[in-house]
Amino acid sequence: MAGYLLISSRDPFESGDAAAFYDLAAALTREGNEVTLFLVQNGVFPARPSATSEPLTAAARAGVEILADELSLRERGIAADKLAGGVRAARLEVVVDQLAAGRKALWN
Repeated sequence: MAGYLLISSRDPFESGDAAAFYDLAAALTREGNEVTLFLVQNGVFPARPSATSEPLTAAARAGVEILADELSLRERGIAADKLAGGVRAARLEVVVDQLAAGRKALWN
């Protein structure tokens, strides 16, 4: 089993490949890998409960750990206690810790 860190900085309304990135995270998890999807910058927009949060919720149901950068949430006025199902707020240090632990990283 491998460990993956997928970092998503794109707003799904601006980039059509964001949902495909969430699907990749779920597929890697179904193959038995440990996967974290870290949302940063405009990538935190679908962390709000909305039509664009469903692909994130589906990835979480598949076993993907979904984290949203606390600073990016605050900068966009998104309350950390009002996130979509399966999404948690986290500090950016999570990225550093997972990279130091040897996770394979992909950035979108």
